[in-house]
Amino acid sequence: MLVCQCNMITQKELEETIVSMLDEDPWQLVVPAKVYHTMSKRGRCCGCFPNVVETIIHVTEAYHARLDAAQNAATVTYLDQVRALRERFGRKFNERRQKGHRAA
Repeated sequence: MLVCQCNMITQKELEETIVSMLDEDPWQLVVPAKVYHTMSKRGRCCGCFPNVVETIIHVTEAYHARLDAAQNAATVTYLDQVRALRERFGRKFNERRQKGHRAA
């Protein structure tokens, strides 16, 4: 599945990059700009970043599920809080875009 049409990035490439970053340091903060920099890409319209954030959360949860159970509980709690904050504040601004002006 194509995640970013501007840079032609697939879901699989994105997930592999995130896992490689987590292999280097499992507790680093992974953000879309850091993932794109690792892939030697730049966000152009950045309309895909909300989906990239969801992928980062999904891949990070799966990655840490394989780690120690004690560390896993703390990670899931933190990610649940991030998801709750995104639900609370993320939809309020709707990426500051109007639906009629979306390119895709």
